[in-house]
Amino acid sequence: MGSSLYSWRRRYWKLWLLVSLVLGCGALCGTQAGNPKLRRSQWLSRPRQRRQAWTGEWSAWGSWSVCSGSCGGGASFRMRRCLRYANAADCRGDQRQYRVCNVQECPPGSIDFRKFQCSLYNNKPIKGNMMVHQWLPFYGAPNQCDLNCLAKGKNFYYRFGHVLDGTKCSPNSSDMCISGRCLTVGCDNILGSKASMDVCRVCGGQNSSCIQIRRVYQSALPASGYFGYNNVTVIPAGATNIKVTDNSKNYLGKSVSEVIMLKCFAVVPPKFGHNSLVN
Repeated sequence: MGSSLYSWRRRYWKLWLLVSLVLGCGALCGTQAGNPKLRRSQWLSRPRQRRQAWTGEWSAWGSWSVCSGSCGGGASFRMRRCLRYANAADCRGDQRQYRVCNVQECPPGSIDFRKFQCSLYNNKPIKGNMMVHQWLPFYGAPNQCDLNCLAKGKNFYYRFGHVLDGTKCSPNSSDMCISGRCLTVGCDNILGSKASMDVCRVCGGQNSSCIQIRRVYQSALPASGYFGYNNVTVIPAGATNIKVTDNSKNYLGKSVSEVIMLKCFAVVPPKFGHNSLVN
């Protein structure tokens, strides 16, 4: 009896110890197994730090090249180098810069630059046609910077690629062709520049170097000046963007000495005439 009770208690304690170990290990292992997952989720949700993007830097501009034309306007260019570090992005901006040069008028008898380029194909057969022609510039094609030449005495033109850099887009334009594109000339003489004159005639200015004057002139009839005119105002030297408006039936005139004068009709009723001067 005693031995059987002892063996039963022994099995009971073993079972209890086993259950305790299993439960304890399960809680412990569950905690240990949960923490790495928690830490991993926290690590995954943490925002990654982006690597700083390095951009290359431009060197100083080189010297200007020789002008493409000796007169009548041409183009010259200068270049700069992109100094890049390892894994750095390209430099922002253009590697080449073009400017207008030699804008003085050509002497009488000088040949036009575009006409000269067309004349290089005179008496030479074109592809698919063995006939030779004399070629003249043609300005009616869609792309102004294509070398379109009209066969003299014929009703067709031929495209000989692009014009040379520094060729004017049209005869009466200051814009020039560069790499087959028509670029506008800024007030800084840089092709493709967006710099423009402000109202004060300052290139790239902010309209802050001059003052705006607005005046309204009123006078009673009859006129007291010479030949029926009244002096309205005197335009000062250096004045720009001058605008004069007249809402009456009077005559406006300008003398040699830059004096705005007003001549009134006799049919105007005897009241104040309205004239405005915007400078």
